[in-house]
Amino acid sequence: MLYLIATPIGHLKDITLRALEILKSADFVAAEDTRHTGQLLKHYEIKTALISFHDHSGPGRLKEIITSLKEGKNVALVSDSGTPLISDPGFPLVREAVREGIRVEAVPGPSAVITALAAGGLPTERLTFWGFLPHKPGPRKKELAEAALLEHTLVFFESPFRTAAVLKEMAEILGEREAVVGRELTKKLEEFVRGTLLELAEKFGKGKILGEIVILVAGKGRKKVF
Repeated sequence: MLYLIATPIGHLKDITLRALEILKSADFVAAEDTRHTGQLLKHYEIKTALISFHDHSGPGRLKEIITSLKEGKNVALVSDSGTPLISDPGFPLVREAVREGIRVEAVPGPSAVITALAAGGLPTERLTFWGFLPHKPGPRKKELAEAALLEHTLVFFESPFRTAAVLKEMAEILGEREAVVGRELTKKLEEFVRGTLLELAEKFGKGKILGEIVILVAGKGRKKVF
């Protein structure tokens, strides 16, 4: 069995009992960053073996994991935080497991997308999760132009180092829409900052930004909420 285990996005207590049981019983844990996941396992006194599996893992590591699964071993896949494959590594492994007829089971839990939507204040009945926008300006502007046509809530992940610049670009392309910036979700310094895209661009352009960022943007033509 290949288990996809959701792990805390901040607060270490945000993990399910089932996730802990599987992490303890698995033959090994495949982690995006073994040092990061090692801290989580240590906190819960879990001594399961760890191996690395991330975007830069070669085909040899993928083959190694698939071979173990075909031999009847149970493998738990985790990313640094949240649910594996959601803007995190894991798709090549899941794809290969499915091709090989290996059972894949997701163990639901923390997700920055759902956490931000639940507390953000924008409509949640329909949404598009965009993940991370391209680094290069051309492709990024092209994707934002596509997003500008959608009439429901948009969800983006962003680096704290690019947040102010991306918010300004969003304001230029998407217009004066309401938006929410969620920062350090579930952690002690968690905050939700609400306003128009331009207001948020100006606010976050005034100083250094720390922590993981989720940006919610109202859909085209939506009535004001705030």
